[in-house]
Amino acid sequence: MLALSYRSTHVLRCLSVLCLLTVVRADPFVGKWRLNPSKSRLPDEMTVAVAGPNRYALTFAPGAVDTIVADGRDHPALQGTTFSITVEGSNNWKMIRKQGDHLLVSADWTLSSDGQTLTDAFTGYRPDGSTLSVHYVYERTAGSAGFTGTWDSVKEEVGTVIELTIQPYQGDGLSFDSRELTLAKKITFDGRDSVSSGRRVNERSLEITDKQQGKVTATQQIELSPDLKTLTLTARQGDRSKPTVLVFERE
Repeated sequence: MLALSYRSTHVLRCLSVLCLLTVVRADPFVGKWRLNPSKSRLPDEMTVAVAGPNRYALTFAPGAVDTIVADGRDHPALQGTTFSITVEGSNNWKMIRKQGDHLLVSADWTLSSDGQTLTDAFTGYRPDGSTLSVHYVYERTAGSAGFTGTWDSVKEEVGTVIELTIQPYQGDGLSFDSRELTLAKKITFDGRDSVSSGRRVNERSLEITDKQQGKVTATQQIELSPDLKTLTLTARQGDRSKPTVLVFERE
């Protein structure tokens, strides 16, 4: 009788553990992911306008305008940075952005002979010394001569390995970290309205909304493939017409 009682208790404990394992499953988004550049798109839009003698207004994002004299010197720019434009030829400009003495961005622009295509060899520099390089090819959508005009990228070649790590955060939440994308975000799915809020659309889909002063500035949709081996992040910023699409493979 004692033996039967012991075995019954043991069986019940085992069944309880199995039930917990069935209910408490690992979050399918958690893991380490690597960008597949061939399936990704990082479209960019920019405008260059004349703002005076040898002076240009450059718009790289909605509402973000740097107005710089193209004399090769460092000039005050957005968010406490400095920006310089060096004219190296009629079809070649070199751009440098710094934060104090730290180099943030260097870019070499080359204009095609017919003035309709602009290539941008872009390199971003992080405080730890690592870099992110992207080679852009733009086509002119407005303007007729020189670098002035509106440009939309038609091709982006990423020259750096980009990784994304997703980990559990505060129960049902998730943290997103990518050194290459300068991304460090922690999201809870409690429905509260905050600077960055998220919701689970279904088991394989998330939606994250970023706000500034109560206004939506960006949204990200994150989708998992049915086999849970591919993660697609579609990001829309401001009123930009083309979303960024990053396709990651599980490592």
